[in-house]
Amino acid sequence: MTKFSGKPQKQVVLAAHFPGVNNTTVWSDPAAGSQIAFDSFRRFAQSAERGKFDFFFLAEGLRLREQRGRIHDLDVVGRPDALTVLAGLAAVTTHLGLTGTVNATFNEPYELARKLASLDHLSGGRAGWNVVTSSDAFTGENFRRGGYLDRADRYTRAAEVLHTARELWDTWPADEVTADRAAGVFTRTGDPGHFVHSGQHIDIQGHFTVPRSPQGRPLIIQAGDSDPGREFAARDADAIFSRHGTLESGRAFYADVKGRMARHGRHPDQLKILPASTFVLGTSTEEAVEKAHHIRRQQVSPQTAILLLEQLWNKDLSDHDPEGPLPVFDPVLDDDSIIKGRTRLFDDPLATARQWRDLASEKGLGIRDLIIEVTGRQTFIGTPSSVAATIDEFVQSDAADGFILVPHLVPGGLDEFVDGVVPLLQERGVFRTDYTTTTLRGHLGLDHV
Repeated sequence: MTKFSGKPQKQVVLAAHFPGVNNTTVWSDPAAGSQIAFDSFRRFAQSAERGKFDFFFLAEGLRLREQRGRIHDLDVVGRPDALTVLAGLAAVTTHLGLTGTVNATFNEPYELARKLASLDHLSGGRAGWNVVTSSDAFTGENFRRGGYLDRADRYTRAAEVLHTARELWDTWPADEVTADRAAGVFTRTGDPGHFVHSGQHIDIQGHFTVPRSPQGRPLIIQAGDSDPGREFAARDADAIFSRHGTLESGRAFYADVKGRMARHGRHPDQLKILPASTFVLGTSTEEAVEKAHHIRRQQVSPQTAILLLEQLWNKDLSDHDPEGPLPVFDPVLDDDSIIKGRTRLFDDPLATARQWRDLASEKGLGIRDLIIEVTGRQTFIGTPSSVAATIDEFVQSDAADGFILVPHLVPGGLDEFVDGVVPLLQERGVFRTDYTTTTLRGHLGLDHV
């Protein structure tokens, strides 16, 4: 096993992300299963639990994406409500944490707090909430309140929604329910759950109806990389998903976010940093590289390549050859985006277009091969042994506390990692061989609150 700078050996956190509505998911592969049937979620979650993973994660969007005025249907379109799926999984798992995305912009704190506390009860203390925000009016049209939330307000509302939910969870002391049969008294105070909250975005009062749950409060996850997002995580989150997949960028992100925690009265160990990561395994490095190349071409079909290019150029490019050159004209700088339901990916489209042209010229790439090159590659490519070593290096060198793994296939895409990599992490002494705790906070070494 590897030691780093004489520091105590850290334990690796592993989470399993049932991949969502994006082109990571190769739904067209013969080995792919349903994105809707409960059995797919069950099989995937039970594979993660067999591998002693810390938690299962399910993302969620609140409106179907559109491009060129039509549903973006090259990717998976539509899926059941995340919290409903997690409640079902609570009945078919025993230790695995169950976490999902719930939007703090278009949901109200009272109903969020009730649903999440209920999930924590049903699962015996395994619930987690990935707090996300949205500022686009396109998504807001699906809601009665509808419309627009200024981008500058999205984190202030999210913070207030979260803080209000915590106030609601805390209205029931842990010892409130006495259920004293002899005395005929069910609650200790006779007035549990009372709350009053009046703030910038939330103004509510009443009684919260769900008794204190096993964890006290569900685990809080955050996934923003902006400065306000990092500050939100440092102040309020128990875990943060990051996109920093190299040692150098991972260490910088890790140091930045954890360095912010002291001013909020928190210790760095109270926040787990988990990059989202993909993997391809082979019996040799060469085999893994070949498999990775094949998977990337599945993920970026000719049609997908054109649609992804349109998101930079902000123009209909359906008349372009996916194997041909980039457009000779520059991206259209227009506030009206060709894609709706997704945040714009490029801060400076003209500069990005110049970079892509230079790369295409340097490597002789057509549109599809360029998109494959610039839209990411698998994080871990290699043998189970090399992947286990790399994961351990990231964690021991403070580039991450663990990883949220995103396979390209469901429901069976996690199996080869569980069978091939997990035993090697266990041999290194950096990952559990069995669960020793029953709650999600317990798995992550975090206190109940």
